[in-house]
Amino acid sequence: MFAITRTLTGSALAGFTIIVMPLGEAGKKQAGPRGLEEGSCQSEAEPIWSSLTIFPVSCPGPELEWLDVEHRTVAGVLSSTFWTGGVMLLALVGYLIRDWRWLLLAVTLPCAPGILSLWWVPESARWLLTQGHVKEAHRYLLHCARLNGRPVCEDSFSQEAVSKVAAGERVVRRPSYLDLFRTPRLRHISLCCVVVWFGVNFSYYGLSLDVSGLGLNVYQTQLLFGAVELPSKLLVYLSVRYAGRRLTQAGTLLGTALAFGTRLLVSSDMKSWSTVLAVMGKAFSEAAFTTAYLFTSELYPTVLRQTGMGLTALVGRLGGSLAPLAALLDGVWLSLPKLTYGGIALLAAGTALLLPETRQAQLPETIQDVERKSAPTSLQEEEMPMKQVQN
Repeated sequence: MFAITRTLTGSALAGFTIIVMPLGEAGKKQAGPRGLEEGSCQSEAEPIWSSLTIFPVSCPGPELEWLDVEHRTVAGVLSSTFWTGGVMLLALVGYLIRDWRWLLLAVTLPCAPGILSLWWVPESARWLLTQGHVKEAHRYLLHCARLNGRPVCEDSFSQEAVSKVAAGERVVRRPSYLDLFRTPRLRHISLCCVVVWFGVNFSYYGLSLDVSGLGLNVYQTQLLFGAVELPSKLLVYLSVRYAGRRLTQAGTLLGTALAFGTRLLVSSDMKSWSTVLAVMGKAFSEAAFTTAYLFTSELYPTVLRQTGMGLTALVGRLGGSLAPLAALLDGVWLSLPKLTYGGIALLAAGTALLLPETRQAQLPETIQDVERKSAPTSLQEEEMPMKQVQN
């Protein structure tokens, strides 16, 4: 029964990630046809402890759906801090509730209001246009404009004007996973993202499971690993804002790899140094996770964003599943698990450098946008389609 419950809980959390993340990262484009910024919102529990503590869903929230390029970074990173708060709160809940059945109930009950809240999350306007639901998309856009107090001329922003844009956005057939690999550039992005997500998950789980030699109990470790995520969020925000997504992704994975490598040089007697390195590695690993969600959703076009996120999440979970098995390699050589975790993280860091930069870039809408490399790279270029629609 525990395995069934864990499977259902994992499915619910993974569903939140795949569904909410593309909504959150639609950015300014989703505010209206081709970026209608006039309507956009700027606006004894230890036996199961590891199963409850390390499911990393630090994805930006759905409020990014109606944000422009300038604000989607801060909103995305800010939303992920609620995950960090839950991680720290779990340490207290686990300490107070020692019976594993009641603990399992306590940590899974929040999924119920989360599922119910999805009914109040506005649908992606861009997705609605690609599916031909013009009336619903028009209603969401007008409501968004009113919330922001933005005057909207009914003639220039009529349902007919939105219908003209929707005619060019309509997809001929439903995209599939095969579309992620049919064209050269999208295939390159998908293969690189798969490697990056595998490395992020593999190293994250490796650090979260390798708590031996820290001199802390499981509750203290959980609290410490949660608290260190807060400064890592600040690091991600500053880095993706000024250095870009690609360098941030590669840098955080490199930091994770260096933390593993440095721990190999520290003797087992130096518990303080081992704890410091483990905490630093956890901070870099969490930063890599936060960046991966933000970066990946900006790489895929609107018509394939959920599909791409689903594929990368699937491969990421595979990496998380293999991480505990890598810990068994200590029977071959005591340092081999850390060497494996660090090596995979280093490989993922190098692969991240092969991905295109998306900082201050308009999100691609179609596969053709990705292949033509036509996504504008400045805020000024994003405003041009708006003027075309108004004219």
